[in-house]
Parts: sequence; structure tokens; C-alpha cells
Amino acid sequence: MRIVSLLPSSTEICFALGLGSSLVGVTHECDFPPQARYKTVMTRSLLDLDGQSPGEIDRHVRAALHQGSSLYALDQDALRRARPDVILTQELCEVCAVAYQQVLDAARILPGRPTVLSLEPLTLADVLRSFADVGQVTGARERAAELVRGLWARLDAVRGAVAGRPRPRVVCLEWADPLMVAGHWVPDQVDAAGGIDVLGEPGGRSRVISPEELRAAQAEVVLVMPCGYRLEESAAQLGSIAQTTGWAGLPAARAGQVYAVDGSWYFNRPGPRVVDGIEMLARILHPEAWRGPVPQGFLQVDATAPAPT
Repeated sequence: MRIVSLLPSSTEICFALGLGSSLVGVTHECDFPPQARYKTVMTRSLLDLDGQSPGEIDRHVRAALHQGSSLYALDQDALRRARPDVILTQELCEVCAVAYQQVLDAARILPGRPTVLSLEPLTLADVLRSFADVGQVTGARERAAELVRGLWARLDAVRGAVAGRPRPRVVCLEWADPLMVAGHWVPDQVDAAGGIDVLGEPGGRSRVISPEELRAAQAEVVLVMPCGYRLEESAAQLGSIAQTTGWAGLPAARAGQVYAVDGSWYFNRPGPRVVDGIEMLARILHPEAWRGPVPQGFLQVDATAPAPT
């Protein structure tokens, strides 16, 4: 079995299923587990966004999509040399990976016509089901079932620990400029950890919100998890977010309940570590109840700032 993974999340799934040695190609963003960095890279970004602010990145991405331009290039020569039996990709988010049609077009001319599996999870349950889908097409069905059983057991442990406790109002910020709240499986993560995501829609798309919506939400906890950013980068964005009109009046800001989290590793990608993210949230929302292990992927920050004049 020769597998090309065109998603960081599906690369992580393959390693979790013991299929790391079968991976013959990954993306330029595949950084977990560390062994993924030694695989042949099949993609590159077509936009030079290094050093740009979130607002500048957003404008460049929107302009490219408006013009019908692809954000990523697929190395078709490398793909042909890899001779994959299976290609793992997605069509859920046009900002997150090589365009689905581009993958189909490339696969169509490959010898042997590999199987193309598009992973489209919208909810937390969908994420876990997608692991079984990967196991099905790669011959790792039993290992996938074992992985999913273990993850559900961990979820049940968290839910049991936080059951019956007050559920704080939570806002999950997935981008700083413009302000965007996370959708898809993130509201389910918050729910499983004993909170209420007051602006995100379970299974729905991430969306732009206004400062007025943020104020009206009266969040008791704010989580900053910008898509594609690691923990230190997430924390660095708090300065600009705290300049939002009305920020200082938020219950979360007044109580010091603002946290930067490693969005890239535990929330943005629909891989096995979404459950690590839930355990992390349980520690943040209910530290007295959840004493299990959590990754070092969050930081309580001082996000107070004077209101703009």
C-alpha cells in the first residue's frame, strides 16, 4: 500500500494507524508526528505570506479566491513518481489544502488510477468516523476501530468528570482580523469539555463576527485559536484582538479568563488530537474536575487593553 496524504490531519491519522511506512507523499504543512517531516513533500503555497499580519493574509487569500486562483501547487511529477494506491484529500475548505478538482485531475492520469478519498468531517462525530474511512481504504480497518474506541473512551471520561457542573459561556476566536469564530467540530469540543460555545455553530462554517456580536455574547472564557498558528503565535495576536471596541468590558477579560491555545495542533485539524484538545479545554473550563493529562498547548494571558478612543 502506497499512500499520499494531502492533509496534515490525514498524515496524522495514517501514523496513528501504523501506516507511517506506507506514506510516500505529504504536504509542506505536515509537521506531526516528527517523522512526517522526512516524507516527500508534494505541495507548496502559491502565496508568500511570511511576516504578514492576519489582516493582510486575509486580504491576499480573499483576493486570490475571488480571482479563481489556487492557493497551493501540487507537484504532479512527484505524485507520478510516488505511484500511490490511495490519495487522501478534502474539499471542505478551499483555504486549507490543494483544490479537490486539481487532485482529481492529477489522479485521473496516474497509472493504476489510485483511490481518492475525500475526508469531509463537519462535527466531532464525523471526525472520528473519518478515521474508520481511512482504515477502510488502507486495509487498516481493525486498527482504526481500536483507535476510535480508545478516543471515545477518553471522551466519555471527560464528559463524566464535568457532568452536572456549571457550563461557562465560551467564545473561540479562529482569526484576529477580521474577527472570526470557529465552527465545524470546535463547538462540539467545547460542549464535550463542559462549556457552551455561544457564537460557533456545531457543524457550521467558521464565520466573521462584529465587535457588537462579541460584546453581546458576554463570554466568560475566550479562547484564541487562529487557524494554522502555534501557541506562541496565537498568544502574540492577543494584543490586536484586545483593541476590539468593548473588549475590556467582556466578563472573560475582566476575570482574566482569556487563553491562547495551539489551534494548529489541537483544534483546527480534524485528526486524533482533537481529543487532546477536549482534555485541554476541560482543564481550562473545569480545573477542579479534570485532573487527567493534558498537552502543554495553552497559556492564560493578560488580555486587558484600554478601549480605543
